[in-house]
Amino acid sequence: MRRVARGGDDGYRNPLVIGLKSSVDAGRLAAEIAFAEHRLRVLENEPPGLYAEVAGAAGDVEERSWLAFLIAYLCPLESDDPFAEIARVRTTWASGEVPDLDGVVTGPRSAHDQARGAKTLEAYRTWARRSGSQSAAYTGDAAWTPERRFARAFERLSLPGLHRDARFDLLVTLGRLGVYGMQAGSLALGGANDVTVGAKRALGIGDPLLLERRASDLAQACAVPLEALDLGLHNWQRGERATLGLGPGAEPEPEMLAAAQAALGL
Repeated sequence: MRRVARGGDDGYRNPLVIGLKSSVDAGRLAAEIAFAEHRLRVLENEPPGLYAEVAGAAGDVEERSWLAFLIAYLCPLESDDPFAEIARVRTTWASGEVPDLDGVVTGPRSAHDQARGAKTLEAYRTWARRSGSQSAAYTGDAAWTPERRFARAFERLSLPGLHRDARFDLLVTLGRLGVYGMQAGSLALGGANDVTVGAKRALGIGDPLLLERRASDLAQACAVPLEALDLGLHNWQRGERATLGLGPGAEPEPEMLAAAQAALGL
């Protein structure tokens, strides 16, 4: 078991994060929220590595969607070449083949389990085939709002072995890279993942509806999209930063950090 380090009670109190009693814990949370917002901006403006290929509007949307899935499922490494393993094992969508994942090295939010082999990848292909294509499966009804499209895709992607974190990051990535018009309207909290556990710990409540409401208030106060709280809470609860493709040494912009610190009264 991994024990999460907590700061001592130093009298810190803030209505946005009523579960926190330590300014040290609040400071770490502000830093991780700011970093997560920084990553979203990087994805939109200068996507690194294989993310740039997913963002390439001239590319085939099926290949871009498949690559985005592989990135989220395997997760970039925390190394100077975050996408090395994904690039090594990737296959094309047109080939109909799934990658050989024997011995693959995965990143910190990977959903892959060596014991499961390629079953989740095969389930994903079956999921897309039912709708005729990945594009049709993700798009759904053209009249849907970005928030509804995100929510419906998240629900439908409840595939064997594809956990909440991988699903959520996949849809955030597809939206931020401009592949599909989708945006999270909630954090889809639930289960024993670090995002949900961290949200309960920081926001001081377990009720799902109130938890989502307090998360929305926190994001608004920090002037970040709700989506930023996904990686922000994950890293804060985990006690170690996953950069998800940005690589070691990546840091948030000072103004983003200052805004989050101000919102938390630091």
